[in-house]
Amino acid sequence: MRLVALVVFLLSLSLRAHADAALLLEEPFGHFGAFTATGHAAVYFTRICAASPTVLRRCESGEAGAVISRYDGIAGYDWIAIPIVPYLYAVESTEDVPLYSDAKIVAFLRNQYRKEHLEAVAPDGENGETPGGNWNQLVGSAYDRTIYGYEIETSEEQDDAFIREYNAAPNRSHFKLLTHNCADFARQVINFYYPKTAHRNLLADAGITTPKQISKLLVKFSDRHPELQSSSFVISQVPGSVPRSTPVHGVVESVLKSKKYLLPLAILHPVVTGALAVAYVGSGRFDPAKRAMVMDSAGELETPLLTSQRRLYREQLDQLLAHMNPHASTGRDERTWARLEAGASPQLDVSGRPFLRMRLGAELVNVGISRENILDSDVSPELAQELLVARLNAELRSSAASKTSERDVMRDWQLLQQVLPAAEK
Repeated sequence: MRLVALVVFLLSLSLRAHADAALLLEEPFGHFGAFTATGHAAVYFTRICAASPTVLRRCESGEAGAVISRYDGIAGYDWIAIPIVPYLYAVESTEDVPLYSDAKIVAFLRNQYRKEHLEAVAPDGENGETPGGNWNQLVGSAYDRTIYGYEIETSEEQDDAFIREYNAAPNRSHFKLLTHNCADFARQVINFYYPKTAHRNLLADAGITTPKQISKLLVKFSDRHPELQSSSFVISQVPGSVPRSTPVHGVVESVLKSKKYLLPLAILHPVVTGALAVAYVGSGRFDPAKRAMVMDSAGELETPLLTSQRRLYREQLDQLLAHMNPHASTGRDERTWARLEAGASPQLDVSGRPFLRMRLGAELVNVGISRENILDSDVSPELAQELLVARLNAELRSSAASKTSERDVMRDWQLLQQVLPAAEK
């Protein structure tokens, strides 16, 4: 399948991808996400790469493409291009992605990548400190939120024309939240490839371009054109103590599904509320997860973890934890790891992979936190065990099952089995 190939190329970097683009619909998070639940939109190209954050080129063999999106307040530029793996994880190889993250690890990895690759758009502060601003939106998106992707076939000629057009045009920011936002940029990109495909929704979004509206229209376009290869997939938010992202909505949908907006409106303006409901039901409904496969950590696609599978793994993990520590409460290991992680210092090993310098009693130990270094000989097996149990607990929550693959759970379970004998000695 083309989509399986796309994902393998995206994550493994081992082969060259076919010519495709994918609209990325990203869930809202944080304080701004509580204010507006419309999320973020970006476009991923498998055959367009970043010569720099502001210059595009054709990818060379082995490169996995770039994500391009519009941002506000980043060195005065309208759009920025970032290689796909750093865009998702703030590292250059998927082998280096932390199994479980917190805000400190995410900030560390983002800043390391910024110092290596993004000084031109996000230079150090006055005293060499990490700068403020929105540059952190450029890398590590999958730590903050779940991302839905809608892939559509493109041609070499279209990609070359896009590169010429966007390299030649002025790249100066005139971002406006209501009329010139990230979804407007995605709309323009899609219409560059397939004219008149994407447009605003005057009723369901009050004329504001939203990521969900553009995604819905691209899916409809794909359904009408079966001759074009297309697919949908979900990239799960990395497990960790970083707050989970929330469902993405359109403008009217945000009002109807938020009590702080809906109740006052319904009391003061019941007719308006009814009209909004009609607008949403008529043209605003769209389920981003419908037909979406789950992208696992090896770059393969699977159906989401079934309820029966999740319950089986959950029972096995609970039995194992009860055997190891009969007095421990459910979820203890995740909370324990979060406390240990909060007091640790993130660093990079000689191979550039992240690890944590942690205190175990009176001793300082190094704990690898990626799949590639968690089993290193100098790692404390007890801490490696805590990390893996925390990750499994996060993956096996009922709310996470639809975005989790069985293969990832199985890999994590196998890693846990490898550290248990050493931890129990």
